[in-house]
Amino acid sequence: MPKFLCLIGLILSGRKITEGLFSYIKIMALIFYNTASRKKEPFTLAPGEDFVKMYCCGPTVYHFAHIGNLRTYIFEDTLCRTLEYYGYKLKHIVNITDVGHLTSDQDTGEDKMEKGALRTGKTVWEVAQFYMDAFFKDWHRLNIEEPTLWCRATEHIKQQIELVKVLEEKGYTYRTSDGIYFDSLKFPRYADFARLDVENLRKGSRIDMGEKHAATDFALWKFSPTDKKRLMEWDSPWGVGFPGWHIECSAMAMNYLGPTLDIHCGGTDHIRVHHTNEIAQSECATGKPFSRFWMHGEFLRLGDAKMSKSSGEFLTVDLLEDKGFNPLDYRLFALTSHYRNYLNFSWEALESAREALKSLHKKTDPLMGKATKVESEEAKKWQNEFKDAIGDDLNMPRALGLLNSVLKTELPEGEKAALVLDFDRVLGLKLDEPRKEIAKKPDANAVDDSAEIESLIVQRTEARKSKNWQESDRIRDLLKEKGIEIKDGPQGTTWVRK
Repeated sequence: MPKFLCLIGLILSGRKITEGLFSYIKIMALIFYNTASRKKEPFTLAPGEDFVKMYCCGPTVYHFAHIGNLRTYIFEDTLCRTLEYYGYKLKHIVNITDVGHLTSDQDTGEDKMEKGALRTGKTVWEVAQFYMDAFFKDWHRLNIEEPTLWCRATEHIKQQIELVKVLEEKGYTYRTSDGIYFDSLKFPRYADFARLDVENLRKGSRIDMGEKHAATDFALWKFSPTDKKRLMEWDSPWGVGFPGWHIECSAMAMNYLGPTLDIHCGGTDHIRVHHTNEIAQSECATGKPFSRFWMHGEFLRLGDAKMSKSSGEFLTVDLLEDKGFNPLDYRLFALTSHYRNYLNFSWEALESAREALKSLHKKTDPLMGKATKVESEEAKKWQNEFKDAIGDDLNMPRALGLLNSVLKTELPEGEKAALVLDFDRVLGLKLDEPRKEIAKKPDANAVDDSAEIESLIVQRTEARKSKNWQESDRIRDLLKEKGIEIKDGPQGTTWVRK
């Protein structure tokens, strides 16, 4: 029966129309938090469009991606899967930054690609290919869906030069001795997106201004040094050089998706500079809004600080596997927190996620191959609840809770299996496949202390026999400090290294 007839039925039966109408809207609405407006807004296609135009800032391929970077791509994957679950078609573009990303947001420092080449002894092109391949490997291990197109900055130099030329012709640029810069003072709405206090920023700026007119101005094209040849450089109307980092995203996004996107994504660290600059240069070039929705994923924290490569210590998917974790354990861990909230990483938390995923498989594996259709009213109710959860700004913690609740119901196995497969279209945990266990790699620097552990366990057993509980507890605590978990059973005491 069509939904509107159901609502009419509610009126005729004397029930409150507001209750029925609210339920209908709640289930059917797709709502996202828009960084631009700082509030949740209903999402629909732009008039005349038949697919969602989505652009996501991709990796700078000078080093391995860390799991904090990858948390953002997991969030973006759930966004894509949710849009598809709601019946939308996507044109999803992800860039690869393989030139122009300087170590400072103030257009100074080394190009990260050249820095990677110096660190590894490879050419910049080899560095880009090596870390791009590593990134794609991580992407697939985390079961992130492929975008419509990957686009590399070095393959779109022409488009970037053309965009700078448009800005120059419209009077938004000026030339210094080291490049072509965007004049942010000519874009009155520059501060709006990030809610910047531009006046105080300019008055109290500690930025090395050089020849910049304002602290918020940024490079569109940088000139190569005159005293040496750069590893990556191109001819341009302004001289030999390379593009600024920000121009690549605008040029490639608009090249494939047109002047106005539906959704632009990235990490929250992009809001103040990178995305603010993208908006300024794009809207000045076209005179049109650059994106209708902006969505940002929050940081992964390690201790009290965000995870970053600049610290020199960061966690990779390879390291997780070395410690015996399946990458999907990390995917589940990421889904346990809303994408707009900080997520604190610890090995204990990841261990909990691993056990939770193992528990899920114990319940779902026996159901696989038995799926029928979602037909009963109760099953449809659970399906609508799930759709409501993911449609409420990607509430994945609630969605996971609903999956666990479904597994506890008395629904027939066929419908239960169908719901598991249906929910996993968004969760992406590969519940339709047997879990793949990852063997922990031995620590090459570890000392074999098995004999010492066995001796301590014997001492503890003797202490227990003599009812010396204080000594027994002392040995148990000592073993725990060494990372040893002991279990007492009818056959004696066993131990495992955690």
